[in-house]
Amino acid sequence: MSVSYILDSASILSSESQSNIPLVDLSKPDSRHLIVKACEEFGFFKVVNHGVPPEFISEIESQALSFFSLPMSDKEKAGPADPFGYGNKNIGANGDVGSVEYLLLKTDHSFNFHKLLQTPEKFRSALKDYISAVRKMACEILELMADGLKIQQRNALSKLLMDEQSDSVFRLNYYPPCPMLDEASVNGGEGSRIGFGEHTDPQIISVLRSNNTSGLQISTRDGSWISVPPDHTSYFINVGDSLQVMTNGRFRSVRHRVLLANNNWRPRVSMIYFGGPPLSEKIIPLPSLVKGKEESLYEEFTWFEYKSSAYSSRLSDNRLELFQRIAAS
Repeated sequence: MSVSYILDSASILSSESQSNIPLVDLSKPDSRHLIVKACEEFGFFKVVNHGVPPEFISEIESQALSFFSLPMSDKEKAGPADPFGYGNKNIGANGDVGSVEYLLLKTDHSFNFHKLLQTPEKFRSALKDYISAVRKMACEILELMADGLKIQQRNALSKLLMDEQSDSVFRLNYYPPCPMLDEASVNGGEGSRIGFGEHTDPQIISVLRSNNTSGLQISTRDGSWISVPPDHTSYFINVGDSLQVMTNGRFRSVRHRVLLANNNWRPRVSMIYFGGPPLSEKIIPLPSLVKGKEESLYEEFTWFEYKSSAYSSRLSDNRLELFQRIAAS
Protein backbone atom coordinates (compact mmCIF):
# COMPACT_ATOMS: atom_id res chain seq x y z
CA MET A 1 0.00 0.00 0.00
CA SER A 2 1.37 3.40 -0.94
CA VAL A 3 2.08 6.07 1.65
CA SER A 4 -0.70 8.66 1.78
CA TYR A 5 0.40 12.28 1.60
CA ILE A 6 -2.37 13.55 3.90
CA LEU A 7 -3.45 11.91 7.14
CA ASP A 8 -6.68 12.98 8.83
CA SER A 9 -6.90 13.89 12.51
CA ALA A 10 -8.71 10.70 13.54
CA SER A 11 -5.76 8.58 12.46
CA ILE A 12 -3.33 10.46 14.72
CA LEU A 13 -5.58 10.92 17.73
CA SER A 14 -3.68 8.38 19.82
CA SER A 15 -0.45 10.28 19.24
CA GLU A 16 -1.64 13.36 21.07
CA SER A 17 -1.13 11.88 24.53
CA GLN A 18 2.63 11.95 24.98
CA SER A 19 4.14 9.04 26.83
CA ASN A 20 7.15 9.19 29.08
CA ILE A 21 10.03 8.71 26.65
CA PRO A 22 12.89 6.92 28.46
CA LEU A 23 15.61 9.35 29.50
CA VAL A 24 19.25 8.31 29.94
CA ASP A 25 21.92 10.54 31.44
CA LEU A 26 25.16 9.18 30.00
CA SER A 27 27.13 10.62 32.92
CA LYS A 28 25.33 8.46 35.49
CA PRO A 29 26.54 5.00 36.61
CA ASP A 30 23.11 3.39 36.09
CA SER A 31 22.96 4.44 32.42
CA ARG A 32 23.78 0.95 31.13
CA HIS A 33 20.78 -0.57 32.90
CA LEU A 34 18.47 2.22 31.77
CA ILE A 35 19.63 1.79 28.17
CA VAL A 36 18.89 -1.94 28.20
CA LYS A 37 15.46 -1.37 29.75
CA ALA A 38 14.62 1.32 27.18
CA CYS A 39 15.75 -0.87 24.28
CA GLU A 40 13.63 -3.77 25.53
CA GLU A 41 10.49 -1.73 26.16
CA PHE A 42 10.60 1.01 23.51
CA GLY A 43 13.54 0.49 21.18
CA PHE A 44 14.01 4.22 21.64
CA PHE A 45 15.32 6.65 24.25
CA LYS A 46 16.55 10.17 24.82
CA VAL A 47 20.09 10.94 25.99
CA VAL A 48 21.49 13.95 27.83
CA ASN A 49 25.07 14.76 28.81
CA HIS A 50 25.99 13.29 25.43
CA GLY A 51 29.27 15.14 24.99
CA VAL A 52 28.64 16.54 21.50
CA PRO A 53 29.98 20.14 21.53
CA PRO A 54 27.20 22.69 20.97
CA GLU A 55 29.32 24.54 18.41
CA PHE A 56 29.45 21.38 16.25
CA ILE A 57 25.66 21.16 16.42
CA SER A 58 25.04 24.80 15.55
CA GLU A 59 27.53 24.73 12.67
CA ILE A 60 26.10 21.65 10.96
CA GLU A 61 22.57 22.99 11.38
CA SER A 62 23.66 26.31 9.92
CA GLN A 63 25.21 24.54 6.94
CA ALA A 64 22.04 22.48 6.44
CA LEU A 65 19.78 25.54 6.53
CA SER A 66 22.07 27.37 4.11
CA PHE A 67 21.85 24.52 1.65
CA PHE A 68 18.09 23.98 1.87
CA SER A 69 17.52 27.74 1.51
CA LEU A 70 19.16 27.74 -1.92
CA PRO A 71 17.03 27.99 -5.06
CA MET A 72 15.77 24.60 -6.23
CA SER A 73 17.92 24.77 -9.34
CA ASP A 74 21.05 25.01 -7.17
CA LYS A 75 19.98 22.22 -4.83
CA GLU A 76 19.22 19.91 -7.73
CA LYS A 77 22.85 20.13 -8.80
CA ALA A 78 23.57 17.86 -5.81
CA GLY A 79 21.07 15.28 -7.03
CA PRO A 80 19.29 13.18 -7.91
CA ALA A 81 20.01 10.94 -4.93
CA ASP A 82 21.62 7.70 -6.16
CA PRO A 83 21.14 7.01 -3.19
CA PHE A 84 23.62 9.67 -2.03
CA GLY A 85 23.08 13.34 -2.70
CA TYR A 86 20.02 15.57 -2.75
CA GLY A 87 16.49 14.20 -2.83
CA ASN A 88 13.08 15.85 -2.77
CA LYS A 89 9.77 14.15 -1.84
CA ASN A 90 10.64 10.75 -3.27
CA ILE A 91 11.92 8.42 -0.54
CA GLY A 92 13.69 5.51 -2.17
CA ALA A 93 12.82 4.02 -5.54
CA ASN A 94 9.59 2.23 -4.67
CA GLY A 95 6.92 4.92 -4.67
CA ASP A 96 7.14 6.25 -1.11
CA VAL A 97 6.81 10.02 -0.86
CA GLY A 98 6.89 12.60 1.90
CA SER A 99 7.06 16.32 2.45
CA VAL A 100 10.82 16.27 2.86
CA GLU A 101 14.02 17.42 1.22
CA TYR A 102 17.21 15.65 2.20
CA LEU A 103 20.90 15.13 1.77
CA LEU A 104 22.18 11.58 2.21
CA LEU A 105 25.94 11.31 2.67
CA LYS A 106 28.51 8.62 3.28
CA THR A 107 30.62 9.11 6.38
CA ASP A 108 33.98 7.91 5.05
CA HIS A 109 36.69 10.34 3.98
CA SER A 110 36.69 9.17 0.36
CA PHE A 111 33.18 10.48 -0.30
CA ASN A 112 33.04 13.41 -2.75
CA PHE A 113 31.42 16.35 -0.94
CA HIS A 114 32.49 18.94 -3.49
CA LYS A 115 29.33 18.78 -5.58
CA LEU A 116 27.01 19.35 -2.61
CA LEU A 117 27.58 22.97 -1.60
CA GLN A 118 29.01 26.16 -2.97
CA THR A 119 31.37 26.20 0.04
CA PRO A 120 32.36 22.52 0.15
CA GLU A 121 35.42 22.89 2.39
CA LYS A 122 33.42 24.56 5.15
CA PHE A 123 30.71 21.96 4.81
CA ARG A 124 33.20 19.10 4.86
CA SER A 125 34.84 20.49 7.99
CA ALA A 126 31.47 20.77 9.75
CA LEU A 127 30.57 17.23 8.71
CA LYS A 128 33.89 15.81 9.88
CA ASP A 129 33.61 17.38 13.33
CA TYR A 130 29.96 16.52 13.81
CA ILE A 131 30.06 12.95 12.54
CA SER A 132 33.16 12.19 14.60
CA ALA A 133 31.40 13.41 17.75
CA VAL A 134 28.13 11.53 17.20
CA ARG A 135 29.97 8.35 16.20
CA LYS A 136 31.90 8.56 19.48
CA MET A 137 28.62 8.93 21.35
CA ALA A 138 27.04 6.03 19.45
CA CYS A 139 30.01 3.80 20.32
CA GLU A 140 29.79 4.80 23.98
CA ILE A 141 26.10 3.88 24.00
CA LEU A 142 26.77 0.52 22.31
CA GLU A 143 29.47 -0.26 24.89
CA LEU A 144 27.08 0.63 27.70
CA MET A 145 24.58 -1.72 26.08
CA ALA A 146 27.20 -4.46 26.07
CA ASP A 147 27.85 -3.82 29.76
CA GLY A 148 24.15 -3.97 30.54
CA LEU A 149 23.74 -7.21 28.56
CA LYS A 150 26.83 -8.69 30.29
CA ILE A 151 28.60 -9.25 26.98
CA GLN A 152 32.20 -10.08 27.81
CA GLN A 153 33.64 -8.31 24.76
CA ARG A 154 32.65 -4.72 25.52
CA ASN A 155 33.31 -3.52 21.98
CA ALA A 156 31.40 -6.36 20.29
CA LEU A 157 28.97 -3.81 18.82
CA SER A 158 30.94 -0.57 18.78
CA LYS A 159 33.84 -2.07 16.80
CA LEU A 160 31.51 -2.41 13.81
CA LEU A 161 31.03 1.37 13.68
CA MET A 162 34.75 2.03 14.20
CA ASP A 163 35.80 -0.38 11.43
CA GLU A 164 37.33 1.42 8.43
CA GLN A 165 34.84 -0.43 6.24
CA SER A 166 31.84 0.56 8.36
CA ASP A 167 28.86 1.28 6.11
CA SER A 168 27.55 4.20 8.15
CA VAL A 169 25.66 7.09 6.58
CA PHE A 170 24.55 10.57 7.58
CA ARG A 171 21.27 12.18 6.61
CA LEU A 172 20.05 15.76 6.81
CA ASN A 173 16.26 16.09 6.52
CA TYR A 174 14.48 19.37 5.88
CA TYR A 175 10.70 19.59 6.29
CA PRO A 176 9.49 22.89 4.80
CA PRO A 177 7.08 25.18 6.67
CA CYS A 178 3.59 23.77 6.54
CA PRO A 179 0.81 26.39 6.22
CA MET A 180 -2.79 25.24 5.82
CA LEU A 181 -2.97 22.74 2.98
CA ASP A 182 -5.62 22.93 0.32
CA GLU A 183 -6.24 19.19 0.63
CA ALA A 184 -6.59 19.49 4.39
CA SER A 185 -8.93 22.45 4.09
CA VAL A 186 -11.28 20.35 1.99
CA ASN A 187 -11.43 17.90 4.88
CA GLY A 188 -12.25 20.55 7.46
CA GLY A 189 -8.71 21.77 7.97
CA GLU A 190 -7.82 18.83 10.20
CA GLY A 191 -5.21 17.19 7.99
CA SER A 192 -1.58 16.53 8.85
CA ARG A 193 1.16 16.21 6.30
CA ILE A 194 3.34 13.11 6.20
CA GLY A 195 6.92 14.25 6.32
CA PHE A 196 8.40 10.74 6.41
CA GLY A 197 6.28 7.59 6.43
CA GLU A 198 6.45 4.89 9.09
CA HIS A 199 9.47 2.59 8.99
CA THR A 200 12.22 1.00 11.02
CA ASP A 201 15.90 1.76 10.46
CA PRO A 202 17.86 -1.19 9.02
CA GLN A 203 21.24 -0.33 10.61
CA ILE A 204 22.49 -1.10 14.13
CA ILE A 205 21.77 2.23 15.79
CA SER A 206 20.47 5.65 14.76
CA VAL A 207 21.45 8.89 16.50
CA LEU A 208 18.90 11.63 15.87
CA ARG A 209 18.79 15.31 16.65
CA SER A 210 16.38 17.96 15.37
CA ASN A 211 15.65 21.63 15.84
CA ASN A 212 12.95 22.64 18.28
CA THR A 213 10.05 21.70 15.97
CA SER A 214 7.70 18.78 16.64
CA GLY A 215 6.76 16.00 14.25
CA LEU A 216 8.55 12.82 15.32
CA GLN A 217 6.35 9.95 16.50
CA ILE A 218 7.15 6.40 17.57
CA SER A 219 4.99 3.30 17.69
CA THR A 220 4.69 1.50 21.03
CA ARG A 221 4.43 -2.25 21.48
CA ASP A 222 0.60 -2.08 21.43
CA GLY A 223 0.70 -0.37 18.02
CA SER A 224 -0.34 3.12 19.18
CA TRP A 225 1.57 6.20 18.07
CA ILE A 226 3.00 8.68 20.55
CA SER A 227 4.53 12.09 19.86
CA VAL A 228 8.10 12.76 20.91
CA PRO A 229 8.43 16.24 22.44
CA PRO A 230 11.16 18.14 20.57
CA ASP A 231 14.37 18.95 22.40
CA HIS A 232 17.11 20.53 20.32
CA THR A 233 19.73 20.11 23.06
CA SER A 234 19.36 16.33 23.41
CA TYR A 235 19.64 13.26 21.20
CA PHE A 236 17.27 10.40 20.50
CA ILE A 237 18.49 6.87 19.90
CA ASN A 238 16.72 4.27 17.72
CA VAL A 239 17.34 0.54 17.87
CA GLY A 240 17.80 -0.64 14.27
CA ASP A 241 16.85 -3.93 12.64
CA SER A 242 20.43 -5.22 12.74
CA LEU A 243 20.63 -4.69 16.51
CA GLN A 244 17.32 -6.51 16.91
CA VAL A 245 18.88 -9.53 15.18
CA MET A 246 22.16 -9.29 17.10
CA THR A 247 20.25 -9.34 20.41
CA ASN A 248 18.07 -12.20 19.09
CA GLY A 249 14.93 -10.12 19.44
CA ARG A 250 15.60 -8.95 22.99
CA PHE A 251 15.83 -5.40 21.66
CA ARG A 252 13.22 -4.40 19.08
CA SER A 253 13.71 -1.88 16.31
CA VAL A 254 11.25 0.97 16.70
CA ARG A 255 8.77 2.01 14.02
CA HIS A 256 8.70 5.77 13.67
CA ARG A 257 7.47 8.51 11.36
CA VAL A 258 7.30 12.28 10.97
CA LEU A 259 3.90 14.00 10.84
CA LEU A 260 3.67 17.75 10.36
CA ALA A 261 0.78 19.88 11.59
CA ASN A 262 -0.90 21.73 8.76
CA ASN A 263 -0.56 25.12 10.49
CA ASN A 264 3.14 24.92 11.29
CA TRP A 265 5.02 27.87 9.80
CA ARG A 266 8.47 26.72 11.01
CA PRO A 267 10.67 24.28 9.10
CA ARG A 268 11.83 21.11 10.79
CA VAL A 269 15.47 20.16 10.41
CA SER A 270 16.77 16.81 11.58
CA MET A 271 20.15 15.13 11.33
CA ILE A 272 20.62 11.40 11.70
CA TYR A 273 23.75 9.30 11.98
CA PHE A 274 23.01 5.71 10.97
CA GLY A 275 25.65 3.41 12.43
CA GLY A 276 26.09 0.45 10.10
CA PRO A 277 28.51 -2.49 9.98
CA PRO A 278 30.85 -3.36 7.09
CA LEU A 279 29.00 -4.73 4.06
CA SER A 280 30.56 -8.18 4.51
CA GLU A 281 29.65 -8.43 8.22
CA LYS A 282 27.48 -11.41 9.12
CA ILE A 283 24.41 -10.30 11.06
CA ILE A 284 23.66 -13.01 13.60
CA PRO A 285 22.74 -13.08 17.29
CA LEU A 286 25.69 -12.64 19.62
CA PRO A 287 26.57 -16.07 21.06
CA SER A 288 26.27 -14.91 24.68
CA LEU A 289 22.65 -13.88 24.02
CA VAL A 290 21.61 -17.31 22.72
CA LYS A 291 21.74 -19.59 25.72
CA GLY A 292 21.00 -23.24 26.38
CA LYS A 293 18.49 -24.70 23.91
CA GLU A 294 17.39 -21.30 22.74
CA GLU A 295 17.59 -20.95 18.97
CA SER A 296 18.42 -18.02 16.78
CA LEU A 297 15.22 -16.36 15.58
CA TYR A 298 16.88 -15.34 12.31
CA GLU A 299 18.67 -16.86 9.37
CA GLU A 300 22.26 -15.75 8.93
CA PHE A 301 22.79 -12.93 6.43
CA THR A 302 25.34 -10.27 5.64
CA TRP A 303 24.72 -6.57 6.01
CA PHE A 304 25.03 -6.24 2.22
CA GLU A 305 22.26 -8.81 1.73
CA TYR A 306 19.99 -7.15 4.26
CA LYS A 307 20.69 -3.65 3.01
CA SER A 308 19.91 -4.72 -0.56
CA SER A 309 16.65 -6.30 0.56
CA ALA A 310 15.67 -3.34 2.73
CA TYR A 311 16.29 -0.73 0.06
CA SER A 312 14.26 -2.66 -2.52
CA SER A 313 11.22 -2.75 -0.22
CA ARG A 314 8.59 -0.19 0.76
CA LEU A 315 9.16 2.00 3.82
CA SER A 316 6.43 0.37 5.90
CA ASP A 317 7.37 -3.24 5.09
CA ASN A 318 8.51 -5.60 7.83
CA ARG A 319 11.96 -6.07 6.35
CA LEU A 320 13.10 -8.68 8.86
CA GLU A 321 10.21 -11.00 8.03
CA LEU A 322 12.13 -12.52 5.13
CA PHE A 323 14.96 -13.52 7.47
CA GLN A 324 12.98 -14.86 10.40
CA ARG A 325 13.59 -18.49 11.26
CA ILE A 326 10.78 -18.71 13.79
CA ALA A 327 8.27 -16.10 14.81
CA ALA A 328 9.89 -13.42 16.97
CA SER A 329 7.96 -12.65 20.13
